[in-house]
Amino acid sequence: MNVLLEVASLPMRLSTKFLQPYSHPKSPHKFTQSQLLTILILKAYLKTTYRGIIEILGASDQLRERIELMRLPHYSTLKYFADRSHVLEIIDQMLAEIVREFAPDAEEASLDSSGLETSSMSAHYQSPSGQSRKKYVKLSICVLAGSMLSAGLVVSWGPYNDKWEARPLLAKTHHVTQPVRLFADKGYDAEWVHEFCRDDWNVESWIPPAVHRQDGGVNGRYRSQMTKRRLKKNGYGRRWIVESFFSGLQRTMGSALNARTDQSLFVEAGLKVLAYALRR
Repeated sequence: MNVLLEVASLPMRLSTKFLQPYSHPKSPHKFTQSQLLTILILKAYLKTTYRGIIEILGASDQLRERIELMRLPHYSTLKYFADRSHVLEIIDQMLAEIVREFAPDAEEASLDSSGLETSSMSAHYQSPSGQSRKKYVKLSICVLAGSMLSAGLVVSWGPYNDKWEARPLLAKTHHVTQPVRLFADKGYDAEWVHEFCRDDWNVESWIPPAVHRQDGGVNGRYRSQMTKRRLKKNGYGRRWIVESFFSGLQRTMGSALNARTDQSLFVEAGLKVLAYALRR
């Protein structure tokens, strides 16, 4: 219960920096936006439904007191709030604030992506059953070493090449932190990625090149420097931190999403990452 109370306390404090108490001057003023967002985070943390989180709040005086609830919202109120387009922006801002407060001096970061299922049918079941995994919600994340916090998050549909999400992911991370080194796998191999990191951001990028030339050569000023020896010397083996993050995220928060609409699915995925960060 202590961890759950902490998960409720931090978003109540942090979200007031980015959210007005109410969405409109003429709103009913029954629940603040911070309260509704905190309830959504608890919903993601407890892997429950809109109805389920209301039942849990109804049974816990401590949680209601921590969120400063005088009454319980209807589950549809949470659904309407989650469907608003600005919720993902608030998640980005809160992740950035968590990094600034708890991990301002991270020296290493790693990029990677993973998928969350949009149905209860697992990838393991789909393969033997002959059904292919055609579409899933793709989480692209930059994880900081040491704190294991996410400094950047992009939610999209997969499968697509990782470089599609690399530009917005790097831009978000650039505004949050200044690591010394950044690691990524071959999916992010592109000269422009190195140029952004090294020339614009002043961060050493270490990414194994994907060789496409018949002679086995690698072109590009920075790509040609990504030899196995230099990658190893500069700590590329520590790229595992992002894989460890995804393992912990899916083990703790689950790998399946319950929402149905595109916007709701993306928000639920973002809330999983935020709830996991608050738990840490």
